[in-house]
Amino acid sequence: MTDVDPDSRELPNVGHTENGIDFGDLARSLQIGIVVAEPETWIILFENAKFFQWFSPSVSDGQDTLVERIEGFPEERATKRLEAGRGLSFETEVKAGARTTKLRIDVSMTGSEENPMVLVECADISKEMEAQYLLESYSKVAEKNARELEKEKERGERLLLNIMPRAVLDELKDLGTTTPKRYDDVTILLLDFVGFTEMTIADDPATLLAELNDIFSAFDRITEAFGCERIKTIGDAYMAVSGLPEADADHAHNIARVALRMRRYLERRNAAHPQQWLARIGFSSGAVIGSLVGVTKYVYDLFGPGVNLAARMEAISESMRITLPEDTYQLIKDDFDFNERGEVEIKGFGVQKVYFLENELARPF
Repeated sequence: MTDVDPDSRELPNVGHTENGIDFGDLARSLQIGIVVAEPETWIILFENAKFFQWFSPSVSDGQDTLVERIEGFPEERATKRLEAGRGLSFETEVKAGARTTKLRIDVSMTGSEENPMVLVECADISKEMEAQYLLESYSKVAEKNARELEKEKERGERLLLNIMPRAVLDELKDLGTTTPKRYDDVTILLLDFVGFTEMTIADDPATLLAELNDIFSAFDRITEAFGCERIKTIGDAYMAVSGLPEADADHAHNIARVALRMRRYLERRNAAHPQQWLARIGFSSGAVIGSLVGVTKYVYDLFGPGVNLAARMEAISESMRITLPEDTYQLIKDDFDFNERGEVEIKGFGVQKVYFLENELARPF
């Protein structure tokens, strides 16, 4: 029950007629329940048809009181409120067969100082409660839909982060488009599996893809651990980069460490699995252009000499070897162990001295 201070409403005397209007008949025909009662005894002096319908009297020879007629009537609280010059409002419900009607009951003082009376007004709030229930239901549905929409948004963002760096995604979200950007100092890694199409497991595509997914997932964790970005996978090829979208002075060192750990992961996996996954790995440093390609289906890709040379390094590499050119070697030669492979004719780049990356040198304490 909720206490309020209902406005005091004057009820004309029962049977009072003015300008040909019988206010008693008018009160009896109202669609709200009206009762006038004595303030001390709560004895009902007048009631209209609607109140009689909602709160039918019991068979009794005595006078009815509000306490008897309205189940749960808060007599003590009502008395205190009326003595303080305030009103009382509470809610209850009545049943007629299978139907339940919710009512709001307002209790206030009326009459004069010489002849005070208690006025009770009963209003059907069933439709109001139904509307409130529907509103609450709609609100809950809207909140649920908003949460599901937010989850879908997050899921979509995670999917987009699989094909583009976060900085590119943020630009796409803020501006609706992205602009190609040049990155002068980055290192690009390309990895490809040897004899992929001839693998005996190729007769079972589901198993093949499951293993490839496991391997690429491990590569993603290695790449992320060293602050690099996985750019894309094409079939059994894997491409990663360091130095974009944020510049990193250690871009060549980062990729070298990623390459060594990818190889180590494959060696350990091959030692524990019957199926052998052998990879060629190549990387190089240089300038690239990063751009989002496509209108309805986005693909983030890299273009430029740095990418082309990395592709050449992967192509001329050997099974489970990591190959890099002279320029990249000069950036990291003091921190890693190499084997010089010699000079090789590189398509589009002429004769280049290339190296095999073997291990990272232990750092002195």
